Amino acid sequence: MTTEPATAVLPPRRGSSDGGPYRIALVCLGNICRSPMAEVVLSSMVEESGLADRVEVVSSGTGDWHVGKPMDRRAAATLTTHGYDATRHRAQQFHPTWHDDHDLVLVMDSSNLADVGPGEEGRVRMFRDFDPRAEPGSGDGADRDVPDPYYGDDDGFEHVLGIVRRTSAEIVRQLGQLG
Repeated sequence: MTTEPATAVLPPRRGSSDGGPYRIALVCLGNICRSPMAEVVLSSMVEESGLADRVEVVSSGTGDWHVGKPMDRRAAATLTTHGYDATRHRAQQFHPTWHDDHDLVLVMDSSNLADVGPGEEGRVRMFRDFDPRAEPGSGDGADRDVPDPYYGDDDGFEHVLGIVRRTSAEIVRQLGQLG
């Protein structure tokens, strides 16, 4: 018996459909590697799909030590090599009010999930909950974590970009189906 990994379903827009954008916040530890890479890629895919006027994507970190700084040079170089613009990012810190301000908060690993807290049911998720290749289930979150490439070499950033691209493609597919 083959088990296909299940992907999560996006929660509906908050409140009424008043024409405001669907707001997604991406969160990692310092907001210089994983979440800004995901922000750049997801924003690019949103724009390419014609949803830019209906979807807003931001990123942040749970820690404050990189606030105001650009993304890690290796993350930026990886994105640039693949045709993305990594120049506009400046790190910011996640604030608890983001729970109420965003339709969906996507964290990069189980530690970020613990730091961000649960928020409203179904609105705080692991980024890889939407990865078609991630193994389903709960457990310790290892296959649901986006690995932190900060202390590794350039290959780690390429690996993260692969995860980010396929996961973002699934998120954009689902965004296109939202009313």
